[in-house]
Amino acid sequence: MPRKRKVQLSPLENIVMRVVWERGSVTAEQIRVQLARSRPMKDSTVRTVLRRLEEKGYVKHTTEGRTFVFSPTVASHRVATEAVRGIIDRFCDGSVENLLVGMIDDELITPEKLKQLAARVAKAEAAESEKHRSKGD
Repeated sequence: MPRKRKVQLSPLENIVMRVVWERGSVTAEQIRVQLARSRPMKDSTVRTVLRRLEEKGYVKHTTEGRTFVFSPTVASHRVATEAVRGIIDRFCDGSVENLLVGMIDDELITPEKLKQLAARVAKAEAAESEKHRSKGD
């Protein structure tokens, strides 16, 4: 049984997972062929990476004849969120605000993106406020 995802993806696992996410369901051979130009790997390497991903809980497999077909068990955005949460915990003392302030100070967030972010925050605050008002009725 796969264990809970606690270990982040290695760079090679991330490369393989990108193919799995892109294709939805895929065999080891299909991954090897798709990555042949950008990141050539032996078939045994692809299978080892897939086995590790399954052990970590990122993929599952079904069997079609003698072929394993792998599919993701978690969405790519979920993995990205978990990775960012790890960075926030390790480098920003768990403070999302510290991360965002640093990104703003280093101009990693454009003024346009900052406006979009502010609009999303305002929308979330309005929804939360509405939720509390509904409970008070």
